[in-house]
Amino acid sequence: MVKAAGKLSARLAPGIAHYEQPLSERMRTFLRLEFLYHPMLRNSERDDDWATRATISTLLEILAILSRGDVRSEALNELDHQISALERFQSHTGVDGGRLGELMHNLSTSREAISKIGTGFLQSLKDSDFLNAIKHRSAIPGGTCEFDLPEYSHWLRQPINRRQQDLAAWIQSVQPLCDGVSEVLWLIRESAQPNEKHAINGMYQHNMLKAGNCRLLRVSIAEGSPLFPEISGSQHRFTVRFLEWSTVESRAVQTGQDVPFQLSIC
Repeated sequence: MVKAAGKLSARLAPGIAHYEQPLSERMRTFLRLEFLYHPMLRNSERDDDWATRATISTLLEILAILSRGDVRSEALNELDHQISALERFQSHTGVDGGRLGELMHNLSTSREAISKIGTGFLQSLKDSDFLNAIKHRSAIPGGTCEFDLPEYSHWLRQPINRRQQDLAAWIQSVQPLCDGVSEVLWLIRESAQPNEKHAINGMYQHNMLKAGNCRLLRVSIAEGSPLFPEISGSQHRFTVRFLEWSTVESRAVQTGQDVPFQLSIC
């Protein structure tokens, strides 16, 4: 198996593209938060009006996700689960105790930070008249332009240090939770070993073990491939179809060729 996986890795060189499919509502929420969070942080550091606009827009999307359900409790529950799972490895021989301790420390630190922010951690963002005005006008195409929101336009003209000071205060409200979610997702991804699979005529089906506790699927193929996977299913059974892409004017169709790929069931 190690040799086969190595051969597949060589075929996938020089780069590998990963496609993920969440198998629970919790993972869907976590992946959406991660998708928004990291670009928000990068844009917040750029001295550009449009980057600052993108930061605000992404922050409001994160706020919308966090306002729809008790994501804080979901994150705490997932952290508890991961900490408990790692604790079971402490008595195993051959385990790197230092690395295990570091992982458990990171998860415990994230859990403590999320606990400290309390249930009202979003209140300062919800009470901000400035952000609420932007949120309200964002529902209208072009609604945040200068004549609609002159105060927003004036703020965007402030020096980058001034804008970053405000952005840091707003981001701080969601940062502990988003950092904890990122930590959990990293650990879930790292918990699974990718295995070599083949999609016969572009199709692969898999039945899960009843005792399994799968949260996330990762399908990996060569970067730059004209194929991409379409993943559907649940925690009991899933299907991967590889579609051929040509242009945006043509609809992708399932390939008729056998496709080697890597599958991680996390």
